[in-house]
Amino acid sequence: MKTFFTALGGAILGTILGAVLLFFIASMAISGFMQSAGSQLSGGENPETMVLTLDLRQDLSDQPPTSGIAALFGQKGFVNVITRLDAARTDERVKGVFVRASEFSVGSARAEELRNAIRGLRDAGKFVVVHSQGTYGGGPSSLRAIAAADEIVIQPAGDYLGGGVTFETMFFKGLLDRLSVSAEIEQFYEYKNAPNVYKETDYTAAHREAMTALAESIWQTSLADIAQDRQMDVSDVEAALTSGPLSPEALVEAGLADSINWPEAVKESLKERAGEDAEFVDVLSYHPPSAPLGAPAIAIVGGEGPIVTGGGSGDFFSSSAEFASDTIAAALLEAGRNERVKAIVFRVDSPGGSPTASDQIWNAVKMVQEMDKPVVVSMGTYAASGGYYVSTGADWIIANKGTLTGSIGIFGGKLAIADGLRQIGINTSEISVGGPFAGAMTTIDTFSDTEREMLHAWLKRGYDRFTSLVAEGRGMSVENVDKIARGRVWTGEDALEVGLVDQIGGLVDAISKARDLADIPADEKSRIMFYPVPQGGIPGFGPMAEASAEDLGTLARAAEILEDSRIQALIERGSMLQSSPVQARGPLLIEK
Repeated sequence: MKTFFTALGGAILGTILGAVLLFFIASMAISGFMQSAGSQLSGGENPETMVLTLDLRQDLSDQPPTSGIAALFGQKGFVNVITRLDAARTDERVKGVFVRASEFSVGSARAEELRNAIRGLRDAGKFVVVHSQGTYGGGPSSLRAIAAADEIVIQPAGDYLGGGVTFETMFFKGLLDRLSVSAEIEQFYEYKNAPNVYKETDYTAAHREAMTALAESIWQTSLADIAQDRQMDVSDVEAALTSGPLSPEALVEAGLADSINWPEAVKESLKERAGEDAEFVDVLSYHPPSAPLGAPAIAIVGGEGPIVTGGGSGDFFSSSAEFASDTIAAALLEAGRNERVKAIVFRVDSPGGSPTASDQIWNAVKMVQEMDKPVVVSMGTYAASGGYYVSTGADWIIANKGTLTGSIGIFGGKLAIADGLRQIGINTSEISVGGPFAGAMTTIDTFSDTEREMLHAWLKRGYDRFTSLVAEGRGMSVENVDKIARGRVWTGEDALEVGLVDQIGGLVDAISKARDLADIPADEKSRIMFYPVPQGGIPGFGPMAEASAEDLGTLARAAEILEDSRIQALIERGSMLQSSPVQARGPLLIEK
């Protein structure tokens, strides 16, 4: 009887909160539709003379979400920014771009794509003016992203905190030792350093070597790009950035900025420069001229975040794209079957994840190629470990100089907590029926010698398959792949040298390469189609008479949203080993 009333109460609560949430969503959707309709009735989606605005202070995922509330309201991603800035180059309505600089890191790879977009706009005769309120951390990427602009204006008291590139790693072995918890993790091989945070108290020699090489590569590339864009010597840029926090006056004196003023004054001057009829339009509200309906299409299939099996979380409140194997594989195949699609750009932004999920996506790429559709990979911030696994079979791989890629390796295991539990009076015991590996992956005891041998053989098979696929995709011998694999992470620039990628560039370059491979004439326009196609409906709500714990959890968060009228992003779910005991994942890096 108690269960009945609990279920009944849950169903009633679900019905009430669901109705309130539906009303809330419907109101926002209708409001957005009316605003859009009003805009169209007043003479078009965009004005005839525009200055696009881009605010790098806003938090954007790499790709637009394809499900949940973010997709429902058309939230965009960084790839939308890049494709629209590229379209603005040839749009006569766009006179220039006003950029609000980031106060923190934008990431090395993202800075590179923004830099290329700014250079492209300037080459096309558009002005690009940046206003910065100062930079308070995050390395050189925030400056590298904007250095190519016509003019950089600093706000009074907007100091710049330079310094260099720092990767910070937290090691938990000391804590685990105090708790008598053992990290039972096998890794292939010495550079596969993600498990080191649980197994070591400091960097191993191989771990330190790899991270130092990454930091040095990113730093030197950043200095070179900034120096080129500001027409300075590299040594002068380095001297300025390593001299400590710089005042706005010092930035101007050093040549890293042009003037000091307030954002409102800069905006007013740009309106005069573009013409009195010019209007400011956010780049994500800008609608570029479209190609004819019958034009050939390039599909952009996006995967972002940890690679997992299945079809995604179905979380209504998720604010970013996901890299779920069923979803991404289906998107690749759907794009491949579309007769209008002539080639596919596979945008990969992932530190890795499940080898099984990665293998499924790799196979989908091969199936698309069998449909005579070329596949070009565009690597974002990360395409490491599983992120490289899904890329290795493509016809062409393009990475930014600062992309973190490679990490060809695998690891797996568990945290054994039995000894720690005994210290607080909890005794553990188990009953196991079956073979010698039956209880191996429980989180109680350490591995026996037999279990460890079986785990090692299991992981070795995964590593061997990974390296064999890389050898096949890159036209290399397995022996040569092993020399550059072993879990080592490379920047895109270094990955080009060792043969893991084909070209340095960003998303725009990948689209251009896809057109070439599809034999689309240079003078013929093409359309861009994004996959996975955003899903409609309201996921997360089952039948109200059968309200589940997951439904009620979703509704509880809905109540929080209705209370403060904001949509709050969720933190990334799960720990490193939560979804699968075996992972092909790169290192966790905190760039400063």
